[in-house]
Order: sequence, then C-alpha cells, then structure tokens
Amino acid sequence: MSAVENALPQFSEVRLEEIRALIARYPHPRSALLPVLHMAQEDFGYLSMDVQTMVAKTLDLHLMAVREVVTFYTMFREKPCGTYLLEVCTNAGCMLNGADDLVRHLCDSLDIKVGQTTDDGMFTVAEVECAGACAGAPVVQINNAYHEKMDAAHMDAFIADAREKGGEK
Repeated sequence: MSAVENALPQFSEVRLEEIRALIARYPHPRSALLPVLHMAQEDFGYLSMDVQTMVAKTLDLHLMAVREVVTFYTMFREKPCGTYLLEVCTNAGCMLNGADDLVRHLCDSLDIKVGQTTDDGMFTVAEVECAGACAGAPVVQINNAYHEKMDAAHMDAFIADAREKGGEK
C-alpha cells in the first residue's frame, strides 16, 4: 500500500461488510455507488476528495466516475456543513411562493451567504433545485427532513429553538 493510500480515510470493518453485501446484490460494483456515497457521507460528514478517492478504490472505480456522481447530485456535500443544513428549494413552484425571500431572510438573519456556515458551526444555508414537494411550497429540508409551507417566522422559531438547545439535534 502506498503512502497516499495509507493517508486516505478508511471505512470501518462493519461498514465494509455492509458494502460487500451491497455489492453482491448487483451485477457490477459501480451499481452500488449511490448507496456507498451515502454511507461515506454519513460516516465522514461530507465527501472530501480523500473520501471520494477511498470510495473509488473500495468499488474499484476511476475517481472520475465517483466525481461525476458527487458533482451532479445536490444531496452530496464536498465541504463540511453546519449541525443544521437548511436546504431551501428554489425551483419555480417554491420561488413563486416566496423561496427567494426566505433564502434572503435566512442569509440576512444568520449573517452568511448561500453555501456558507455560521461562525458557531450550527447552520448552513443551501439552495436546491427541486425538493419534489411543490404542493407544500416553499419547502425547506432541514437535515433531509422536509418542512413544507415554510416562511420567515417558522424558520426564525426553528433557529431560536436550535440555538436554545445548543446545537443538539
């Protein structure tokens, strides 16, 4: 094993067993890429280049095959994010129901820009193209949980509650 491979993060043995079982269900290891990326993000918090390289090696894929997937889907993060990831859908339905104003409000009240994390590490604001819940527009995913018909008052209450809890989910 080279020095570079030694420096890479590693899946736990338990996680590797899960991955091997997953790979066995498919005709080609590449078919397990999406679930393995989800596992890696869960284990490491985000998909750094080192984590993506580890995933590529685990599945015997070229790094570019992993990069193509990571950079295509907004659910995969390449940078650390806050304790609470606030993903506001800004597609047409949500935009027409106030999503743009909600993004502006969140950024102003948290004193950050889209894609940034608050200094205390608690909140990251992101825009997503479509949450697939147009009937509940505007939609905000908070750590992958959907919250429909959100407005500034609801978000302010959520943020105040989260701060009161001290960042405990």
